[in-house]
Amino acid sequence: MTDVQHAPPAARPRPRSRPPKPIHHPSVAERAAKGKAARDVAPRSAHGDWRPAAGRRDPVELLGEQDASRVPELVPVRYGRMLVSPFTFYRGAAYLMAADLAGEPRTGLQVQLCGDAHLSNFGAFAAPDRRLIFSINDFDETLPGPFEWDVKRLVASFAVAGRDRGFGDHERHRINRAVARSYRTAMHEYAGMSNLDVWYARIDLDDIAVVTAERGTSKQRKAFERNVAKARSKDSTRALAKLTEVVDGELRIVREPPLIVPIEDIATGIQREEVERFVHTVIRSYRRTLTADRRRLLERYRYVHAARKVVGVGSVGTRAWVVLMLGRDDTDPLVLQLKEAQASVLEPFLGESAFANPGQRVVEGQRLTQAASDILLGWVRFTAPDGVSRDFYIRQLWDGKGSALVELMDPTVMELYAELCGQVLAKAHARSGDAIAIAGYLGGGESFDRAMASFAELYADQNERDYDVVRAAVASGRVAAQTDL
Repeated sequence: MTDVQHAPPAARPRPRSRPPKPIHHPSVAERAAKGKAARDVAPRSAHGDWRPAAGRRDPVELLGEQDASRVPELVPVRYGRMLVSPFTFYRGAAYLMAADLAGEPRTGLQVQLCGDAHLSNFGAFAAPDRRLIFSINDFDETLPGPFEWDVKRLVASFAVAGRDRGFGDHERHRINRAVARSYRTAMHEYAGMSNLDVWYARIDLDDIAVVTAERGTSKQRKAFERNVAKARSKDSTRALAKLTEVVDGELRIVREPPLIVPIEDIATGIQREEVERFVHTVIRSYRRTLTADRRRLLERYRYVHAARKVVGVGSVGTRAWVVLMLGRDDTDPLVLQLKEAQASVLEPFLGESAFANPGQRVVEGQRLTQAASDILLGWVRFTAPDGVSRDFYIRQLWDGKGSALVELMDPTVMELYAELCGQVLAKAHARSGDAIAIAGYLGGGESFDRAMASFAELYADQNERDYDVVRAAVASGRVAAQTDL
């Protein structure tokens, strides 16, 4: 982030101007028939089977391919976080699962995939009207593809999480079925809505509170209320209090290596003025990706400081920065996160993104699938100190963000959460894909639900085998792992 040799990115050749293709609008009956016809190519019951393909690649080799483009000193931290448990391993193994799904039959019913739709990538955040809503909140791997890839990733994540929590076979099966059933029934509901109603549909936390009050215990209701209060408090003001300190009379992001490293510790040998000029250049480039009204808002803040910050599990090693800006005074902060965007893990199997900038791929995918996105969502490309051009997407670090505490869930709570995630995923797919065709494929019975529940447990077995392989690689010295806990 600190290279002052800021050069414009090499642009793809501009295609010749062509008249737009006419858009075909099939009837409702034709769309439903398309979905039912997809059962001939990928029978619903076929999704319930899973076995590793002959010659399946070594998971250590696949993960190692991702290491090559990451910050070397942070790669061991990534493995340390992944190997805490099979569940944390699953969170960081989206590439492994994409490689596995590539050999499975496909429905051909395309949506904008989340690409990494595990249960911890769903959560609460503040919509532009400041109400808390619940949706998918991670789009690093988003790409168009067959809808069932997201569903399989989601259902399997509940199987893995259920095992992590020590749930029995019957409890996990009920939870797995709940995910698929919720997705199927919600898709039928969206298939019956008008286009605008689908587009505007969203799930408020107030709606979830009603369900929690009806079906949860007193203890569960109180836990939900505490989590909502915590999410409401997560904003730039709290980030300022948690992440900064005063040094020589100036606000500075705290130093906690290797997890938080101030920009001056990385940009060694470069004058502070040069660093600041470069950061201002980056901010100006990012500003151009915002709408005019939001550019005006951003212009009211001035740059103060920046630091590299380790985030997530699978993202560890990719470059992520936090940028502190101030508005009218020191009590009016804006904390932005710049997160490196690389090619989606799905691209080797589903084809290259239509966007030359992976940061734009993430932003456009998020805007397409979320009912309400961060108003400061944008992207940028700049040249790093090693001379490599890298792409980033930018958003507010905290904007009412909240995540479910999986480690505290009992079977009842996890089943409620499973239903919620299934509904949210269906909403995202209905916005970007053909809800009528997908509903036609899913049908009104439970064939799809049963298949997904079966797949989830079989793939959870595979996840445990891969976890053991990588753990053995660490024990043998083939892979380095470092805990940061």
